[in-house]
Amino acid sequence: MPLADARLSPPASNPAPRLFALVPCAGVGERSGADGPKQYAVLMNRSLVAHTLAALAEVPGLSATLVVLSPQDTQFEREVPAFAGWVARVGGTTRAQSVANGLAELARRGAGPLDWVLVHDAARCMLRPEWVTTLIDACLPDAVGGLLALPVPDTIKTEGQGRHEGRAMATVSRGGKWLAQTPQMFRLQPLRDALAAAVAGVTDEASAMEAQGHAPRLVPGALENFKVTFPADFDLAERLLRTRA
Repeated sequence: MPLADARLSPPASNPAPRLFALVPCAGVGERSGADGPKQYAVLMNRSLVAHTLAALAEVPGLSATLVVLSPQDTQFEREVPAFAGWVARVGGTTRAQSVANGLAELARRGAGPLDWVLVHDAARCMLRPEWVTTLIDACLPDAVGGLLALPVPDTIKTEGQGRHEGRAMATVSRGGKWLAQTPQMFRLQPLRDALAAAVAGVTDEASAMEAQGHAPRLVPGALENFKVTFPADFDLAERLLRTRA
């Protein structure tokens, strides 16, 4: 086992680590076209984040779910009245800052350094509990942790710049390439350390861990587990939710 991975394994005498979910929910959704933060857009008579949290509530084994909000958020309790987890208005200006602040809050509330944290996007509202269980089962015996992801099925093009903007300039091999999803599951303290050392270009928890020399496990996810980002995504999510209903 590589040294970078071995130091993440808990001593055999330690009690079994617990599982916590952390949902960064402090963004404004600038690309979504929604009237206000996209996490509060209504789908099937329920806010987007309410769908997300309802799925997490059905995952067996989670000790608690912490939602990280912007300090200026005044909507959450009104939009998700049934939420029975933890809320902390400690969100930062970036996702990484919000997650780092959320990890500190979990530690303050009693989570241990070797407890597992599953970070999930509020905007991945199509989440199913069984996908999370699959991730947990794959990562619990792993020294590092991992993430849900999908192998890239399509040909990848590189867009040109300047006068070639909007034109395909090269084809990139799709072999060995995956689309990262969430949840992403890592132990609390190693993830805190990785985010504290993070530099520009770190866009998710796995990339922060990779920058520290760790190799997160790729756990096959589902196409439905997409992140609602652009205006058309809301219509797709609504149609899929209606199909489930």
